[in-house]
Amino acid sequence: MDEDLGPFFLKFCSYFPYNAKLCLNGNEYAKCQLRKQDIAFQALDNGILSCADPKALQRICDELDATKIDGLLRKWLDRLPHQFDDKDRAAGYRYELSILQAEFALTQVLDHPVTGRVFFEQVIRENLDIGRPDQVQLIFNRRVTRRTPGRFRTRVITEGVTPSLPVDYKRSRIKQYHKESQALRTETTINDTRDFGIGRLLHNLPALRRVGFAANRRLLEVERVSHDCALGEEAFQDLQHPRQRAGQRVPALRFADPQVQALLHALLMFVFLPQGFTNKELRQVFAGLLGKHSGEIMPGRMSYELRRLRVHGLIERIPKSHRYRLTSLGLRTAMFYTRVYARVLRPGLAILPTHDEKASAAPLHRTFQAAEKAVHSWCDNAKIAA
Repeated sequence: MDEDLGPFFLKFCSYFPYNAKLCLNGNEYAKCQLRKQDIAFQALDNGILSCADPKALQRICDELDATKIDGLLRKWLDRLPHQFDDKDRAAGYRYELSILQAEFALTQVLDHPVTGRVFFEQVIRENLDIGRPDQVQLIFNRRVTRRTPGRFRTRVITEGVTPSLPVDYKRSRIKQYHKESQALRTETTINDTRDFGIGRLLHNLPALRRVGFAANRRLLEVERVSHDCALGEEAFQDLQHPRQRAGQRVPALRFADPQVQALLHALLMFVFLPQGFTNKELRQVFAGLLGKHSGEIMPGRMSYELRRLRVHGLIERIPKSHRYRLTSLGLRTAMFYTRVYARVLRPGLAILPTHDEKASAAPLHRTFQAAEKAVHSWCDNAKIAA
């Protein structure tokens, strides 16, 4: 434990040329300096969640340079026994630092951790092609040709660990993951500085820092995620209940109701039209989603649906016209209803028992049936009343 840089380890090889390995953690260095300067902070494992003086924290991180790292080595070489004694050092035998591996991390703390986890899982799902050569060269700002070594792929690791999204370039890697359910960590690990045309000696650390932190930022720029469709619990519950307006009752927009699902799905057809939509235009799409002809849905029925959407705040009327457009709440609601139904509810319904349970061939359904029978059998044998 060093009083200035925090925990580290220095390991010596026992045979010639007596190489040594120095490992230190910049996050621990920052914590150590914050304590010395009496600046309050809340720690993460290998990170910082919050700090009373963010500018001071950034300054501390920027001050960890080659001079401080080399000073740490010289300080402890004077204290620890090693193979090169004073006579060897006088003859010119001494340790010089080079970079074997360097990690550069960007930690973005989330105000709402649960929503953040949902967001990150959406990022993973929608960026499975991030490891393609055309994307990798954007992230690392390096030209990728057929001769560039390495496997260009995107891996999603979920089993037994926090879900992460790693992308490889030569012998380096950039990884994203949900840090302790409280932050989004983007982390570039460089295992060979020559991947970026940079030498290994420690004085090249500033150039390597620029590469690592720029790669983190570019990954966030290259990644795409469709519109945030997360709804709060209160907003969702409001839609499930009727509303009163001018003494009249306006029905709810209940999730999974076929009419409501079709109506909100129809609204998404007009998201990118700046002029919005009319009663007739929405009616034609709405009827098609219900499997009907447009003539089977009367204009009065559509006016009723438009009023329901307006009262719930999902659409607004364009001034001095008979056209309507989606509000921000309307877009989030429409995407939430359609996505959750298509991705969660409908697949989940497929594993529920049918009228003829023997006719169901779904593997997951059969697995649940076997588990249910095993539980019932155990309860019967143990004489436990369910």
